[in-house]
Amino acid sequence: MTAKEKASVLLKKFKGDSYIFGIDCISSIGKLSSGLGRRVSVVAGGAGKKWGDEIRGTVSRTLHEYGIKLAGDIIDGAKPNSPFEDVFRISDEISRQHPDFVISVGGGSVIDAVKAAITYSTLRDKYPDINDYFGESRVSDMLAKIGRKMLPSLVVQLASGSAAHLTKYSNITDMNLNQKFLMIDDAVTPDRALFDYGYTRSMSKDFTMDGAFDGISHCLEVYMGVREDKLKEVEDVALTGIELITSNIKTAVKDPKDPGAREALGLGTDLGGYSIMIGATNGAHLNSFSLVELLPHGRACALMNPYYVVFFSPAIEHKLRKVGAIYKKAGYVKTDVDKLSGRDLGMAVAEGMIALSTDLGFPTTLKEVPGFSDEHMQHCLEAAKNPKFVSKLRSMPVPMSTDKVDEYMGSVLTAAKTGDFSLIRNL
Repeated sequence: MTAKEKASVLLKKFKGDSYIFGIDCISSIGKLSSGLGRRVSVVAGGAGKKWGDEIRGTVSRTLHEYGIKLAGDIIDGAKPNSPFEDVFRISDEISRQHPDFVISVGGGSVIDAVKAAITYSTLRDKYPDINDYFGESRVSDMLAKIGRKMLPSLVVQLASGSAAHLTKYSNITDMNLNQKFLMIDDAVTPDRALFDYGYTRSMSKDFTMDGAFDGISHCLEVYMGVREDKLKEVEDVALTGIELITSNIKTAVKDPKDPGAREALGLGTDLGGYSIMIGATNGAHLNSFSLVELLPHGRACALMNPYYVVFFSPAIEHKLRKVGAIYKKAGYVKTDVDKLSGRDLGMAVAEGMIALSTDLGFPTTLKEVPGFSDEHMQHCLEAAKNPKFVSKLRSMPVPMSTDKVDEYMGSVLTAAKTGDFSLIRNL
């Protein structure tokens, strides 16, 4: 069985008939919407762009064929990183249109914003402060207390990366603080989803790379931190995802229209979404939320993860050997990882990850990033102590308490600033 075939089997096991994916499946939107209601609010990205007009027309046409009416004008999607302001605007429009269900069409930023907007439109009369929604299962608790349910939703994903169409996560950003915040709740998971991988052929080179590394980070961070009772469930998912992305990203960047490479990145990043529904991301993702003004999310994770690999390495040797074998097969790890252990193993894998980033032109140290200062490191450390992010600390292979953040996470950030692995202090 090829990696693509394995990925398809795993995704069908994960989502069953609620998820349609592949090349040229966009016309199934109407069929997938059946049973959700007769009036729909559609939120779509790409306003004023050719691809945006085309996808909006396709969605409207296929819904009409199935007797589903738009509850109002198509609502414009969100800017990158899902700013609070866009969440509030979309929420207002959904409430005004009063639909039976909601369809979101776009990449991760649009989808996350719509997840949060549906949540806010459902709860805001009782819970007007959106900051109350961040953290684990806060939304479900509020819904239960007032006896409400979320509007059903269908997501049409257009970009390989976040896998927001498959998950219980909604990342939205307070642009005034330059800080992302996270809802982690089964209640925000879309009811149904569709991803036509063919649409990703219009993704730019940078967007393609950022999305691919986000997918690698989902797989890698979950795999590193997953507990033994879930290891068997996640191992095939995470390692297949990493293999598909690392072995196809250069082809997709070199030839954006290559359907095989685009399908592979779609499948691989989808497996990243599957991974984060089994376990959770940790250090690199947590830091990326505080580097939002400097780097796209996937690029921030790509920069930070090699340093966390070294930090975690004594605790996850058996996992790193399998990850290292994938990077070796792709030509980025040069040593025999089976003969290494501890930090030596971690550094070999980390160097392979850095080699891939270098090959694609990504920064590999914080000091290379325009605008970076030590204040950003301090921002990362302070955010890590916020109780709303405690799940990220708990999900590390070596769980970190907030009183250890300055010393140990601080050493990882200092190493990432300079590129010097020797500065990392292992717990």
